[in-house]
Amino acid sequence: VQLVESGGGSVQAGGSLRLSCAASGFTYSRYCMGWFRQAPGKEREGIATINHHGSTRYRDSVQGRFTISKDNAKNTLYLQMNRLKPEDTAMYYCAADDKGGSLYCPPSRSDFGYWGQGTQVTVSS
Repeated sequence: VQLVESGGGSVQAGGSLRLSCAASGFTYSRYCMGWFRQAPGKEREGIATINHHGSTRYRDSVQGRFTISKDNAKNTLYLQMNRLKPEDTAMYYCAADDKGGSLYCPPSRSDFGYWGQGTQVTVSS
């Protein structure tokens, strides 16, 4: 299983970025996928997940600003981030896990077994 994130960068508050996660080595369409982030000195937190049926869940702090989506044909996961805030600054990680057909896909670090290397997002005020 390989997950490779891209699309991070530096933006001003109020700006937008779209992160991508290219997945390989597994049956992508059957997996629970998610985006997590970790700021310096803080725990890694789940911000959005999408199950293999396409149902999504979001952390309250990003609800309405971030959108998770996936393209099964391209084996790619996306995170569209709008109205970015300085507190969104963090390393962003793509994650995946095989739930064996279950729709259960919580934004919990312990529920994901595969991780990418991360891409840095920096939002300046």
